[in-house]
Amino acid sequence: MRIAFRTLSGLTLLLAAFAAQGAGKDPGFPMRPVRFVSPFAAGGNTDMVGRAIAPRLAERIGQNVIVENRPGAGGIIGTASVAKGTPDGHSLLFASGAFTSVAATAKNLPYDPLQDFSWINIVITYPFAVIVKNDSPVRSTRDLIELAKRNPGKLNYASVGVGSVFHLATELFGAMSATEMNHVPYKGSAEPLNELIGGRIDVIFTTLTGAYGQIKSGRVRAIAVASKERSPQLPDVPAVAETLPGYEVTSFAGIAAPRATPASVVALLNREVQEVLKQPDINRRFGELGGTVQFTTPEQANRHVAGEVGKWKQIVTQRKIDVH
Repeated sequence: MRIAFRTLSGLTLLLAAFAAQGAGKDPGFPMRPVRFVSPFAAGGNTDMVGRAIAPRLAERIGQNVIVENRPGAGGIIGTASVAKGTPDGHSLLFASGAFTSVAATAKNLPYDPLQDFSWINIVITYPFAVIVKNDSPVRSTRDLIELAKRNPGKLNYASVGVGSVFHLATELFGAMSATEMNHVPYKGSAEPLNELIGGRIDVIFTTLTGAYGQIKSGRVRAIAVASKERSPQLPDVPAVAETLPGYEVTSFAGIAAPRATPASVVALLNREVQEVLKQPDINRRFGELGGTVQFTTPEQANRHVAGEVGKWKQIVTQRKIDVH
């Protein structure tokens, strides 16, 4: 009798162990390869982040994770394909901060940016930086504000297009500092920096990642970063907020699923992505890209995106930005 009791107890413990091991896992996920849909062309920062995460996540979930670039219409085509896809976790959006500026500026989107997605993680954030030519007399945020006030509408700033985060970041600065500068939009991401170096542009607000090489080479100078605090990559460069309290602009890379994706799948992906982000080489690589790894819950990720969309919508209205 005693032996039978021990055998039953052992079986019970074994079954409990299996149950604990499978706790929180959706038995129907993943059933096939998972796609990260990147709504921009290959080679950009967000694409590189997605390609770094994909093979590590694949190891953890036991299925291939494939990065699929679907560029077009400022990211709308790829984003819409995920919004309208099957909500089972196998097709995910790997988005950048452009998601929030498009949500705030584009008209007649084929998806609802706040209602059609369930965010899984914000995986990395990148601070913006305020960049001038190396021989510019502007050496601080205070200098820029004073020069712009003495010359309203005469300083030229560049962006990668009307309604882009780069455009809105500068308009936010103008709204908070009561200054006006002249917007010169370009189509390519390299053009604003080249035009600044060539002296045809006075200042650009851009991601630190995009300008970091030119800053280190001495061809341009960062007068400030737009994160709340100073950046580890440029510890001697002050934050804009030290002169203009409350100013903050960061871009990000994050993962979203269609809204009706089961909560169990969202939770599983969130946990597994966070485990990938803890890996030292991933953390180091993202630091080299000028970013900071983030460990967000789905709730925090959803709040972050909604907050950014709201911020940019307010600036679009306040500065009367017309996006055709």
